[in-house]
Amino acid sequence: MFVPNMVLLCARLLTDARVPRTEKALVAGAIVYAIIPFDLIPDMIPFVGQLDDSYLIAMTLLRLMDRTDPLVLRENWNGGGDIVQLIEATAMLSAKLLPKRIRKVLTLRVAVSDKKEEGKLLPTPLLVTSGDEERRPGAP
Repeated sequence: MFVPNMVLLCARLLTDARVPRTEKALVAGAIVYAIIPFDLIPDMIPFVGQLDDSYLIAMTLLRLMDRTDPLVLRENWNGGGDIVQLIEATAMLSAKLLPKRIRKVLTLRVAVSDKKEEGKLLPTPLLVTSGDEERRPGAP
């Protein structure tokens, strides 16, 4: 029941005026990822299928806590226990259980490039990983 409760928390955060628009977009993305049954680890596989979902939601909520007051999460949480401690424990536990490659894919960041292209409304997105990316031999 943990992942459904987290999805419900995320849905409540989408309607909270104290949550910044960018964070709402990330929370909405985490909800969609958790609801879709076919993702990096299919949800049909018991326990293991929910690991990537709980990791992504926990990472999204940790980011939200960093950018807002943790009280926002506590006020929107209806489950048992302290949601801040639950999120931190979930992130740590699921990170230990998930393979490194899956963690890396889930935590990739997308940055928009500065280059303006004629005739396009939006710039071309550029995929960027967080600072700990591994270099393959021969890769630039």
